[in-house]
Amino acid sequence: MPYGHYYGGSGWLGVVLILAIGVIVIAGVVTVAVILLRRYAKPASSHDDALRILNERFARGEIDKDEYEERRASMRS
Repeated sequence: MPYGHYYGGSGWLGVVLILAIGVIVIAGVVTVAVILLRRYAKPASSHDDALRILNERFARGEIDKDEYEERRASMRS
């Protein structure tokens, strides 16, 4: 006796297809987000690179504290 409900009868194949489509859509959204983030990410400025190199030179002992502070102060201005 029909009560106005229709069940397509696709069974497990329908469930698997719906899940696969969901995974594909989510993967597509994540892929687009990663591409956009990589494209529009702010590149490091040359000031950041110079300060990083200065810090590394100080850490290795190539320059003393006075020279480090002098060069760091000159970068700020």
